Formats: sequence, structure tokens, C-alpha cells
Amino acid sequence: MTERLRRRLGLGDAIVLGLGSMLGAGVFVSFAPAARAAGTGLLLGLAIAAVVAYCNAMSSARLAAVHPEAGGAYVYGRRQLGPTWGFLAGWGFVVGKTASCAAMALTVGAYAWPEHPRPVAVLAAVALTAVNYLGITKTAGLTRVLVAVTLLTLAVVVVGCLAGGASDGDRLLPLTGTGPYGILQAGGLLFFAFAGYARIATLGEEVRDPARVIPRAIPAALGVVIVVYAVVGVSVLLALGADRLAASAAPLQDAVRAGSLDELAPLVRIGAVAAAAGVLLSLLAGVGRTTLAMARDRELPHPLAAIHPRHSVPHRAELALGALVTLAAATVDLRNAIGFSSLGVLVYYAIANASAWTLGADRRPGSTRPLALLGLLGCLVLAATLPVSSVLAGTAVLAAGLTLRALARR
Repeated sequence: MTERLRRRLGLGDAIVLGLGSMLGAGVFVSFAPAARAAGTGLLLGLAIAAVVAYCNAMSSARLAAVHPEAGGAYVYGRRQLGPTWGFLAGWGFVVGKTASCAAMALTVGAYAWPEHPRPVAVLAAVALTAVNYLGITKTAGLTRVLVAVTLLTLAVVVVGCLAGGASDGDRLLPLTGTGPYGILQAGGLLFFAFAGYARIATLGEEVRDPARVIPRAIPAALGVVIVVYAVVGVSVLLALGADRLAASAAPLQDAVRAGSLDELAPLVRIGAVAAAAGVLLSLLAGVGRTTLAMARDRELPHPLAAIHPRHSVPHRAELALGALVTLAAATVDLRNAIGFSSLGVLVYYAIANASAWTLGADRRPGSTRPLALLGLLGCLVLAATLPVSSVLAGTAVLAAGLTLRALARR
């Protein structure tokens, strides 16, 4: 008999975990590459990313209500489309988000101790792996604290930008950049900052009354994040303008320093550490549960499917993931992780939307097919317009996973 995770999370816990997944380091770093791609058109890119994220969120919510198990789109693709599609979604998520985990650990190190980021990154990876090992309620509790610090920090950024005297409304217009292609590329890069609501779905086996809670938690968390990101994006553009924003390595901190309230800038640095730690914590939980689901089906080594009898976590998957993230954070250059991760996640959600399209009307209230189709097309377009290096690297990794799977089955 397959071991099951315990249902410990309520609606508030699920929303907090979703917020912790999205209100993170992405907002501190993704506006700069988006500005390089689209100039002031990044605001249109943000709107496109938000629409695609909403479609994906609704598809994920419906699917999670039908399949309330750990694994997210891996489970949905496997059940609705077939094992190969499920594997592709799971493999893209696990590989892409493992790279994101290491990138978030390095972000913690870069903000906490810029001169020596790797030792701090390793310490963060080890410490947060230990928190996840102790159980999902510990993860949710720490995430609440980190989300509160992150929201306070983003409020400081907005105040610093708008009240510091550096904002200029002329910087929003005209919409300059590289045209529709650049705007779509900005949308794909900014999607990286939204791609966290899936964590609620991947934790579906640990949510109480998932058919009711998950469809409420996902859009609620996403709605809060869309509003926050829109306000922050406009504020930063007003303070820096597109050109300075595109050249910034720490855009939110530089936006605060541009005005007379530059003494607030150290608070942004602290908030960036909390945000990156919050994303890392939720990523470790989400990737661990997807690994658990794949291991149950022997798509990954079956020993990773073990569940700790006391803490009710996939402890072997958590420890293996923690070891990989720690090693990567200590040794690998992950500057291109945003584009690489975005491709893997867009493929993941494309399969989720295709799965939602196949749901029969008798299995869900109302019709979500138009949203599923729009989400599927949006994911494919945004993936195709990502930087070429990210598309090539991500495609190669996905192809390698499918090849290894085929060889193993033979």
C-alpha cells in the first residue's frame, strides 16, 4: 500500500505558501532583464504574464480538485494525457526548479554577504532543508514570517520611490523597447516571478478538503501578487526609468537610493534576503512532493517515495534535493537560471492547461476550456520568445530526460 502524506493545511496555510512562492526574489531581480527586453513596455509584459498566470492558476485549481495528490501537473498530465506527458511536466519542473533553488540560495548569499555569497548560500540551503524535513506545518509557519517581512519591504520600496522625490511620470511613456517580440520576452521573464502558485497544487495531498480549499487558495494568492507586482513595477519605473532599470543589478534597492529616502535602502537588502529564503523554502517543498509522486510511479528511483513516519514528509526526496541544491550553490554559475527555469515552468503549465482541457463537464462546475486554451497558447508563445540560449538549454535538458526514460524502460 502506498504511503500517504497527512492533510494538515487549511485555507490560510495554502494561501500563505502560495504567497511565499511568488512574493520572492523574482520581484527583486526580474524587472531588470524585462526592461532590457522591452523598455517601458515591460508593464505590458507584466500584464501578459499576469493573464497567462491567471489562466494557468484556474486550470491548476480545477485539476487539483479532481486529483488532490502530491505532484501537481506531473499527476495531471499522467492521468489526463498519458505517462509520457506527465513525465515531461514533472521532469521540467524538478530540473528547472532545482536550478531555481540553487539560484535563490545564491541570492540569499549575494544580499546577506556580497563579498562571500557561496558560504551563506550553502548555509541557507542546509538550514531550510532541515526546516522542510521537520514537517509541512513548520514550513508554513516560517513562510508566514518571511511573507510578512517581504510585504513590508515591498511597501518600503514603493514609499521610497514615490515619496523620495525621484519619481517622474514621463518615464512611463512612450512605450519604448523592441516591439511586440520584446514585450512577449519580458512577459516570459516576468512569468518567473509569478510561477509559484503551483506549489499549492503540488501540496494537494497535504491540504484539508482540497476540492474546496485549493480552488480558493490559488486565485486568492495570485490576485494579491498581481496587485503588488503592478504597484512595485510602476513605482520602480517612475524612480529609475527604463534605461537605468535595465542596467541595474539590484533594481529595487537602486530605485530607493535614487530619491531622498536612500536611508531605507538597507531595509530592501534585508527584505531581499527574506524573500529569497521564502521562495527557497517553498521551492524545496514543492520539488520534494513532485519527486515523491514521480518516485511512486518509478519515473524516478523508487526509494525517494519513502515518507517519514513521524514528520510525514518525503524525507529521502527532501535530503537528496537539499544535497543537490547545496552542491550547485557551492560550485555552479547560475546567472542564466531565470530563463532556464521559466522555460521548464512554462512547459509544465502548458501540460497542465492541456490536461484541464480534457476534463469532462461532469467533473467540474462551469466551463474552463477557454481559459485552458488561452493558458496553453500563452505558455507556448512566452516559451518561444525567451532568450535563445535559455530555449536551447531547456529543450536539451527536456530531451535528455525523455531519452534517459526511454533507455531505462528498454
